[in-house]
Amino acid sequence: MKILITGATGLIGSRLSEKCIEQGMTVHYLTTSKDKLENKERYKGFYWDPEKNEVDTEAFQGVSVIVNLVGATVSKRWTKSYKKVIMESRTHTANLIFKTLQQIQHDIKHFISASGVSIYPNSKTKLYTEENKEVDDTFLAEVVLAWEAAADQFKSLGMEVTKVRTGVVLSAEDGALPKIAAPVRSWLGAPLGSGNQWQSWIHIDDIVGIYYHILTNELEGIFNAVAPNPVTNKRLTKQIASKLEKPLWLPNVPGFLIRLALGEMAVIVLEGQLVSSRKIEEHRYIFQYYNLENAIDDLL
Repeated sequence: MKILITGATGLIGSRLSEKCIEQGMTVHYLTTSKDKLENKERYKGFYWDPEKNEVDTEAFQGVSVIVNLVGATVSKRWTKSYKKVIMESRTHTANLIFKTLQQIQHDIKHFISASGVSIYPNSKTKLYTEENKEVDDTFLAEVVLAWEAAADQFKSLGMEVTKVRTGVVLSAEDGALPKIAAPVRSWLGAPLGSGNQWQSWIHIDDIVGIYYHILTNELEGIFNAVAPNPVTNKRLTKQIASKLEKPLWLPNVPGFLIRLALGEMAVIVLEGQLVSSRKIEEHRYIFQYYNLENAIDDLL
């Protein structure tokens, strides 16, 4: 099996590439950096420049599945110009692939796209499943709507389309966990805002496992990629402190201070969604990390 991954050098993409190669697959990947091009037996890079609408069409040769993980980080100050980068890094790249596939011969049957649980409205009481149609009124929800619409257009090419709504990915290397652990290590850890906002988290091994499960089992539709046991921000912070054997002696960081510091992007840490993993479990995915305690023990 030969797959094409965009964002293959990122946190999730690099681990997914390794797993696919270990299982005997061949991985093609697209990169905007010519310095990151490799040409190994089962791992081959191809150059693209979405801003100039350029892509090496050899990347699609023999490929049956595309896993689209490309997207600029949202953990950077949301200036007007950077919000445009966040949006276009997801939509423009998908559109370029779509237009390219309209013009070439290919054998691609399945398009799998990253997405986010931030599409669901902020709530401390409602459990969201893939069937819920409510959409939040934040910029992040707007991004997810456009992201998923860009993925859905591939249905018109006769492909199966899958959208993976991802929660907070916990990894020792990057993402949320090192950022939360850093002040805790320095004796400055504290819950954010009320601390009661939900964190629908997932271990890096499980998000990679879910992508692999979807592509090997040809699953179609929307899937929430979150662990079965979400926790509050307070619980997450306390669990990290317990593992690091550091006390949480400071009061909660007031929400208004976080909004002053982060502006509009404060919603990332002050709001959250309680999200269900039931659908992917019903499709026989077995989580390696059900509980936060086990995930934190593994990562810290």
